[in-house]
Amino acid sequence: DTFFFRLKFIFGSSAVPALDLVDQRSVTRVRSPSGRTAYQVLGSSGKLYTCYSSCHFCTCPAFGFTVLQKNESLLCKHILAVYLSQAMGACQELTVSEEQLTSILLAEEEDEG
Repeated sequence: DTFFFRLKFIFGSSAVPALDLVDQRSVTRVRSPSGRTAYQVLGSSGKLYTCYSSCHFCTCPAFGFTVLQKNESLLCKHILAVYLSQAMGACQELTVSEEQLTSILLAEEEDEG
């Protein structure tokens, strides 16, 4: 209980949805043979978002608006779910080729463009 209240105090409204994503095992670490990694999080809407824990970035609209544009939050629920999954050892693992990882990253750019 104390852990939950601390999370909620620090991360506000993102804490409960992030924990739900972790419980649903919605976080996948995508790794290539060279060691490059990205995380994919299946959001509650059913859309797949790509997160980068190394640079603290998510492709979801909430991250762009709430974190980057309005500066109202430290992170979105997807990034928090990535960090919690890492800490709890709850990430799904997926190894892909360099080309597949590149395709995943480029697909996100096409969605934004």
